[in-house]
Amino acid sequence: MDDIGKLKRMLGGALLVSREQSGLTQAEVASQVGIAPAVYGRIERGQMLPSVPTLCRLCATLGVSSDVLLGLDPAEREALAGLPVPEPSPELRRLASLVRTLSPAALRTLTAVATAVGNR
Repeated sequence: MDDIGKLKRMLGGALLVSREQSGLTQAEVASQVGIAPAVYGRIERGQMLPSVPTLCRLCATLGVSSDVLLGLDPAEREALAGLPVPEPSPELRRLASLVRTLSPAALRTLTAVATAVGNR
């Protein structure tokens, strides 16, 4: 099975468990999330993935984080990707933090500089 298939099954299984723990039916979850019950059923059976906004509404409705639904603990990430996901270095975390504070013009300038340096 491909990675997308694994993700669909993982998400569907987590939704099923979360929904049952909440004591809700598929129709109730679908109604609260704003999707058709048949669509929710397909997601829960691992036949399709929700859009990001729908995933956010599912998390809010079921009171569970997206990390739980997507299986994003370190062991699940490795299984899903087939490779370990390295933690970013302190330098990369610091750079990301600084980039978040830049104005749009400064960000465009930084992007141009980084592109020029990367093309050397």
